[in-house]
Amino acid sequence: QGLLAESGGGSVQAGGSLRLSCVTSAASVGWRCMAWFRQAPGKEREGVASMDNAGRQVYADSAKGRFTVSRDSANSALYLEMNNLKPEDTAMYYCAAGSTWCSLLQSEYSYWGQGTQVTVSS
Repeated sequence: QGLLAESGGGSVQAGGSLRLSCVTSAASVGWRCMAWFRQAPGKEREGVASMDNAGRQVYADSAKGRFTVSRDSANSALYLEMNNLKPEDTAMYYCAAGSTWCSLLQSEYSYWGQGTQVTVSS
């Protein structure tokens, strides 16, 4: 069991919604930055959204207006509400933590979950 564990993935039709969750077994750490990344088959892993413990959010252009990132009050869980899903959103979604800058650069994150699969059919 790693520090981060994602859940909530699944298969939906285009236009549908999913809510991803990421819980950490290290709640006492109080991560400053947590983020969602995704990786589609044959593509590089890309940042989707990040949030710091003060509530500041960063979104990739592909996520703006459709996805919402949030954290629980204890800053021990991260969520991603995804609406109006498109086939191009199909990917493995990963939770990440440990960055200082809360960007969408994967190189900045030290801790990763195992991922949860999201499949959107047309």
